[in-house]
Amino acid sequence: MEKDIDRIQKSSDTDIVIRIDDFGGKRGVTIREFVKSERYTGFTKAGTRIPADKFKLFKQAINSIDEKDLESSE
Repeated sequence: MEKDIDRIQKSSDTDIVIRIDDFGGKRGVTIREFVKSERYTGFTKAGTRIPADKFKLFKQAINSIDEKDLESSE
């Protein structure tokens, strides 16, 4: 089972893809770069996989980020 959740444009030729998938018979969330170029189109090795049993911890960590901390101080 593969279900794309969202795509976030990183650059003109690279998206960050968030998807639910089964890998090795285990469900989880994969966050991986997808490139489109003359040489290669597809997923890169850049990214990570969060196993389903760790997703709640991952979600809590992401939700604990204060967006003000991401703003530029310039």
